[in-house]
Amino acid sequence: MRNTSLEGKDIALITVLQEHFKGDVNLARVKLISLFITALCKVKTINYDRLACGFDAKVNKSSSYRRIQRFMADFDLPMKLVSTLLFSLLPEKTDLSLVLDRTNWKFGSKNINILMLGVSYKNVAFPLMFLMLDKRGNSHTKERIELIRKYIDWFGRDTINCLLADREFVGEKWLEFLNDYRIGYHIRIRNNFMVYSHQKQKEIPAFWLFKNLKMNEFYHYPKIVRLHGQDCYLSGSKTINREGKMEFLIIVSFNKPEQAMVSYKKRWQVETLFRALKSSGFNIEDTHVTDLERLERLFLLTLIAFVWCYKIGDFIDEKIKKIKIKKHGRRSVSVFKYGLDYLSR
Repeated sequence: MRNTSLEGKDIALITVLQEHFKGDVNLARVKLISLFITALCKVKTINYDRLACGFDAKVNKSSSYRRIQRFMADFDLPMKLVSTLLFSLLPEKTDLSLVLDRTNWKFGSKNINILMLGVSYKNVAFPLMFLMLDKRGNSHTKERIELIRKYIDWFGRDTINCLLADREFVGEKWLEFLNDYRIGYHIRIRNNFMVYSHQKQKEIPAFWLFKNLKMNEFYHYPKIVRLHGQDCYLSGSKTINREGKMEFLIIVSFNKPEQAMVSYKKRWQVETLFRALKSSGFNIEDTHVTDLERLERLFLLTLIAFVWCYKIGDFIDEKIKKIKIKKHGRRSVSVFKYGLDYLSR
C-alpha cells in the first residue's frame, strides 16, 4: 500500500482526486481535501477541532481549523463532481441495484435529515448522491423524483436494474413515476394497504394474499394488482419482528416478483453505510454545523472518505490478508472498518 502521508511524492488519494477534479478544483484545494480525509480516518470524528489536530501539515492547529472553516464556508463543491468520482470507483457500472433511504439526527433544535441514494455492492450500499432535507419526518415524492432524475441525467437509465426501498417510499405519484420510466423496483409496503384485485373484482388488504403462508415461506402473487392506481405485483412472507411478534413482509414490484425477496434483502446494506458514517466510523453526528450548504460539503467529503476506506479494506481482504470469519459465518469486522483501521494506524 502507498504512503498516506502528504509529505510523500506519490500519493494515491491525491492522484485520484487530482485526475478526477482536473479543471474544476486546483491542486491546493485537492491537497486540502486529502488532508481532511486522512485526518478524518485518523481521528474518526467530523468535529472540526479534532480534525484540525489530525491534519498532517506543518502549520499549527488553529491554522488548520481556519482552513477547514473557510473551505466549508466558501468553496463550491458540486455534488455531481463527487458523485461521478464515486461512480467511477464502482467495479460494475451496469445492472445496478439502487438503494434509497433516509437518515436523520438532531443538533440542538435543528433537525438534520438526509435522503440518500446508493448502490448495492457486496455487503454495503456504495453512496452516490443525496438531498439535504430542511425538515423533520419523511421525504416527499417530489424530493425522491428529483434524486432519481439526477441519477438518470448523470449516469443513465440503462445502468439501473432495480430500486430498493422501505415502507416510507410508497405513494401514487412516486409509483407512477417509476412505472412511467420503467424502473424496476422492490419496495416494502404496510400490511394494511388496500389493493385492487382484478381477479376478485374488489379492494382487499394486501396481507390477505399471504395470510395462509407458513412462517418464513415466500410467495409471489401471480396476478397483477392495483396499488395507489398503479398496476404492480406483490410478494410476501410471514416473519417474526424484533419484538417477537408475527408480521407480514410484503413487497410491491414493477416486474420480476419472484426475485423480490432476494433483491429486497440488499436494502439492509444502506444501514451498514449509515452506521459507518455515524457511530462505527466517522461520527457525523458530532458536527456542530447546521447550515445546509456547509453540511452538504462536509457530507460529500465524508462519503469520499468512506469509499476510500472501503476500497482499501476490500483490496487488503482480497489481495493481502483475508478478514477472519467467525463461527456464525460472519466477518469479524466489516470491509469498511478493515480499511479504516488500516488507514488510522
